Amino acid sequence: MASNDRVKVAVLGASGYSGIEAVRLLAGHPFVEISVLTSEHYAGREVAEVYPHLAAIDLPPFEELRADVLEQRADIVISCLPERVGVKTVAQLVNSGTKVIDVSADFRLKDSATYHQTYGAEHPAPHLLGVAVYGLSEFNRRELREARLVANPGCYPTGALLGILPLIRRDLIDPSSIIIDAKSGTTGARRQAAIEQLFAEVNENFRAYKVGTHRHTPEIEQEIGAILGREVPVMFVPHLLPVTRGILTSIFMRPRNGTTELDVRAAFETSFAKSRFVRLLKPGMVPELKNVRATNFCEIAFVLERRSQTLCVITAIDNLGKGAAGQAIQNLNLMLGFDEAAGLLAPAPVP
Repeated sequence: MASNDRVKVAVLGASGYSGIEAVRLLAGHPFVEISVLTSEHYAGREVAEVYPHLAAIDLPPFEELRADVLEQRADIVISCLPERVGVKTVAQLVNSGTKVIDVSADFRLKDSATYHQTYGAEHPAPHLLGVAVYGLSEFNRRELREARLVANPGCYPTGALLGILPLIRRDLIDPSSIIIDAKSGTTGARRQAAIEQLFAEVNENFRAYKVGTHRHTPEIEQEIGAILGREVPVMFVPHLLPVTRGILTSIFMRPRNGTTELDVRAAFETSFAKSRFVRLLKPGMVPELKNVRATNFCEIAFVLERRSQTLCVITAIDNLGKGAAGQAIQNLNLMLGFDEAAGLLAPAPVP
């Protein structure tokens, strides 16, 4: 492909929340062209009919999903299809040589038995589990540059792991003490009709759900265990916030004896020295959802509380941005050799 040609990108499941967010971000990307948008529900319709906020952008219409068409019209594919819905198409594309970023959980877990236990089904393409690169951009840049298939991390794991892995790598905390308390906006549950997602159920309400059983727990444990070389269980408690988008995560850990505030700050500064999307806040500041809304940024702050011997790390991301479509495009940039931040530097809309 000539250097002056735009890379053709297809988005599968483009009418869902993460899919349409990917479309919005790709439309402003300087080096790509959106060539195919698929939607099961809206095939044959113009994007602006379904999402009028994109009316000013020249986009191809939604169409049916056909792998043979994608092979001809796309250089790289971002699949935003649900688990098990898109896995066979993704496998076919990868096998034919097309690069794919999968935003679902189909290729995040490396062990097929863990996948079966978590999702209640045998994996349709287990031979690709070892091929897929886990797309936590800040920690896997080298592997992502050579990847054919990227497993985009879950939104909850992204918010948690960015706050945990730097400390694990420096051995500053006891891994067996990790407790993750995360709160997400309603778009984390996909664009679907569900009673628990109704306005009357969510508005003026706040609740925990799937405590200790959430499907993202094995993903978090896998990535921590990969660094430690052993399995470590974590306690993960997700909550549903009455907001549209964003995840605020509070992580509680027991520091190793002798760990200081300077050690913790140095661990984060070293880990994210080359990371344009992670902002380590000054002492006394705390992350807020409004500062990362509709962006690919992550805010991080921490408090080392001596009285209780607890290290609390707080992170904030947008679940559709850094937790899904934004990170997918960051990974696309790495895979294709672009500036890692291409198309992703717009600030949060405040207020």
